[in-house]
Amino acid sequence: MAKLKGIIKLEGTLDNLTFYKAQEGYLVKTKGGVSKERIQNDPAFERTRENGSEFGSSASSGKLLRTSVRNLMIRAKDNRVASRVTQVMTQIKNVDTTSIRGERNVATGLATPEGKAILKGLDFNNRAILSAVFFAPFSVDTATGEITIPNFTPANDISYPSGATHVSLSCAFLNLDFDSTDSAIEYSPIVNLPIDATSATQTLVPAGVPSGSGNEIFLLLVEFFQEINGVQYVLKNGAYNVLNIVQVA
Repeated sequence: MAKLKGIIKLEGTLDNLTFYKAQEGYLVKTKGGVSKERIQNDPAFERTRENGSEFGSSASSGKLLRTSVRNLMIRAKDNRVASRVTQVMTQIKNVDTTSIRGERNVATGLATPEGKAILKGLDFNNRAILSAVFFAPFSVDTATGEITIPNFTPANDISYPSGATHVSLSCAFLNLDFDSTDSAIEYSPIVNLPIDATSATQTLVPAGVPSGSGNEIFLLLVEFFQEINGVQYVLKNGAYNVLNIVQVA
C-alpha cells in the first residue's frame, strides 16, 4: 500500500492499481490476489476460511454491541470505535476453548471470567478514556445496575476540559445475548452538576432491570457542557465525553 501525493486525487481502478480514500488520505494498492472462488473451495485455504468465518462472527458481535448502546454512543465515541470494538470481540472469541476452529465465538468466550475481563473497561471514545478523566471511586450493584459515587467533588474528581462549566453523569444496564442477538437496556436519570468544590454522594439508578438473558453489561457516561447565559451547550460536540463498560456479569 502506498500513499498518493500530488494535485490530482484518484479513486477507482486503473489497470492493476486501485486508488481509494481512507483515514490516512488517498492510498493506492495493487489489484489481484487469489480468486474468491478458490478461497471458498480449495482445501489449501481451509484455515483462511476458518479465520474469515471467525472474523465475520466477531465483527457481527461488535456491531450488535454498538447498536445496543447506540443512544449512549452517539454522545461519546471516536471515529475508530467500530474497528476497536471488533478487535475486543476477537480477543474475547479467542478465549473460547470449547468450540472447534472456525466456530469459536464471542458468546462462548464471554461465558468465561477471562472473556468478561476483556470486555470490562472498554472505552467507546478513545480520545477520552475513563481512567484519565474520572478519578472518583465508585461501586456497581450488579443486581440493580446502581452506581454509587461517594463524596463526589467535580472540581477534584474529574479532569475536565477547558471551557467546561458542568458535568453530567448517567449509567445504563444492558442485557445482551450474543448468541440469540436479543438485547434490552435500561437507563438512569441524568445527574447534572456544576464543576465546583461541592461534595456529595451521587447515586445513578437505572429505571429497572432489563428483561431477557445473556450477559449483563453496565455502562457509565460522563458528559461535559458549557453554560452560556443560563443555557448548557455540549462541549466540542462531545469530543471529551466518556462512555465506559464498568462491569460485566
